[in-house]
Amino acid sequence: MTSQKRFIIEVEAAKEATDGKPSIGPVYRSTFAKDGFPNPIDGIDSCWDIFRTAVEKYPNNRMLGRREIVNNKAGKYEWKTYKEVYDIVLKLGNSLRSCGIEEGGKCGIYGANCPEWIISMEACNAHGLYCVPFYDTLGSGAVEFIISHAEVSIAFVEEKKIPELFKTCPNSTKYMKTVVSFGGVKSEQKEEAEKLGLVIHAWDEFLKLGEGKQYDLPVKKKSDICTIMYTSGTTGDPKGVLMSNESIVTITAGVRHFLAIFNESLTEKDVYISYLPLAHVFDRAVEECIIQVGGSIGFWRGDVKLLIEDLGELKPSIFCAVPRVLERVYTGLQQKLSVGGFFKKKVFNVAFSYKFGNMKKGQSHVEAAPFCDKLVFNKVKQGLGGNVRIILSGAAPLASHIESFLRVVACCHVLQGYGLTESCAGTFVTFPDELDMLGTVGPPVPNVDIRLESVPDMEYDALGSIPRGEICIRGKTLFSGYHKREDLTKEVLIDGWFHTGDIGEWQPDGSMKIIDRKKNIFKLAQGEYVAVENLENVYGQVEAIDSIWVYGNSFESFLIAVANPSQQTLERWAAENGVNGDFDSICQNTKARAFLLGELVKTAKERKLKGFEIIRAVHLEPVAFDIERDLLTPTYKKKRPQLLKYYQNVIDDMYKTAKEGQASMQEINLPLKVFAAGEEPTGERISHHDNALDEAHASGGVDQCKAITPCVLAEAAKQLAFNFYDTFSKKQS
Repeated sequence: MTSQKRFIIEVEAAKEATDGKPSIGPVYRSTFAKDGFPNPIDGIDSCWDIFRTAVEKYPNNRMLGRREIVNNKAGKYEWKTYKEVYDIVLKLGNSLRSCGIEEGGKCGIYGANCPEWIISMEACNAHGLYCVPFYDTLGSGAVEFIISHAEVSIAFVEEKKIPELFKTCPNSTKYMKTVVSFGGVKSEQKEEAEKLGLVIHAWDEFLKLGEGKQYDLPVKKKSDICTIMYTSGTTGDPKGVLMSNESIVTITAGVRHFLAIFNESLTEKDVYISYLPLAHVFDRAVEECIIQVGGSIGFWRGDVKLLIEDLGELKPSIFCAVPRVLERVYTGLQQKLSVGGFFKKKVFNVAFSYKFGNMKKGQSHVEAAPFCDKLVFNKVKQGLGGNVRIILSGAAPLASHIESFLRVVACCHVLQGYGLTESCAGTFVTFPDELDMLGTVGPPVPNVDIRLESVPDMEYDALGSIPRGEICIRGKTLFSGYHKREDLTKEVLIDGWFHTGDIGEWQPDGSMKIIDRKKNIFKLAQGEYVAVENLENVYGQVEAIDSIWVYGNSFESFLIAVANPSQQTLERWAAENGVNGDFDSICQNTKARAFLLGELVKTAKERKLKGFEIIRAVHLEPVAFDIERDLLTPTYKKKRPQLLKYYQNVIDDMYKTAKEGQASMQEINLPLKVFAAGEEPTGERISHHDNALDEAHASGGVDQCKAITPCVLAEAAKQLAFNFYDTFSKKQS
């Protein structure tokens, strides 16, 4: 690992494998922490201290804002100052205590981001209550589980979510006794609540309960738990991550230290748009950082279709996003370019190439092409409000081509980070203006230690020439354990190290590249292990695909996939190849499936995948995998058991048709390996007819091979086989 630039330092030596334990790579930390980790600001030991000190320093600064709605039309943002919010928090805290909620009590929050969400959270922080967020996109089943598991006694809820909360009854009412609406309460809801054994209050009504009462605020310690944040697990019930005050205080100190190094410190002038779920650690951590410096938080209206309009009105300086949001931005810009005419497209491409070329030479995005920024890329910047200086992507990998594109056209720093709920979000982050970090999540943040642990079963060696292994984290940002699940805690927290389950690869400059997932591994019928996330990362690079789910099991010898095609790319291909119909019908077209499968196989060959790693059949799904069908977690990770259940019939049909196609090719009784011009099969292969298919692609027959896939009809497979035989005969003659 040698490089001109290196952003990590070794603090502990590697360890060889002993006593059945895998080898461990060296322990590294950021060069920005070579003299030690940054200390939190004196006097800040808790989340309450973050807010309290901000109120003292910036009482008249705008803190929380939302758009005024007049005659069903959104107007300007209306703001509450830090002091105004503080006064409401104290009232709310008094009301909580008057209901008998004592220090250590569990308080649920259920709904989309809004000022009341933050106010409820701060009231919990003030009185030493556990804040227990419910994901806005979780169904009543998961919400019911969390209420009971965390023993939530009072829940704050968005007005339109009250019916969903009631669905958790009567099981949840063993613990939950009081419900407080962020808005109003209908008379019939009061009646229903009474029947369920609940007391329900409108927001303004609840604030009055504490009038004339005063309760002392308990002393908060760093080690105190402030939040139980349930992760939207891809399997099983959600896990309650116990987050301490120290975790959040430590991450805010690290963010402050990191940004100051690049002269991009957060200040009281910063404006942040709150739309990513506050129930997720990514947004929660960022908003704590904004509050600490007295910045402003403006809330969206809760509709993704209106997000751009909200951005235009708020004009934020900090914009956090998950890859899916940035993918939509990228796709939208590409579509505008495609219909903008030859001249506009040419000008854009020339400007892009010029600026990107200068950035690759080491120039900052500001210096690279100011003339192009003003004349060509300014419209993109204005589309995000005009003031954005930092875009931070997290929660899932951002494709390199999208990241590089946005780094050029957005006229701001575009950073990609990596973290987990258990590590209080930020663990790695890319640097401003470091294009060599594209495709990685950057070096460690300056408040954690990182090491890789070998995974022999997957052939990942932390001591290899290219170190690969499970990412392990040590530091004060780590969680305190899983609520009521000491067994799960012991599985992942070992000797102070959190085992993430993610497979990483150190880059020469000290950046980390996420390449796989330890648990997402299965064995095919012939005994070959498949690391499916790694394959999805490879196949995800196909231009014609937006998202892909790769599937296999120990009863089958080959892989198949369900893919969300890129509508723009597939419709363009259809127009060029005489395939008519709308997007849905194109996805059902045999030729379209053959085209997509051909692109997948081509990519597999280019990346030198093994034969058993090549997809043999693909189903084109026009509707993107989504949360609504329970196919993705709220952070857009695939829920594999749910995907299998949803597409079970499709999976069964693909395997059945694939096997019929293989059998048909065998019936022809041709020596299929001749398709590869006489070459003998190499590498690990599934079966003899698969050798032929793979090698035909390798020897240049990709275009013809697109249609001879195991998933097309047997008759088509026969015809292609004869075509190949004819081609081979001509070559031999």
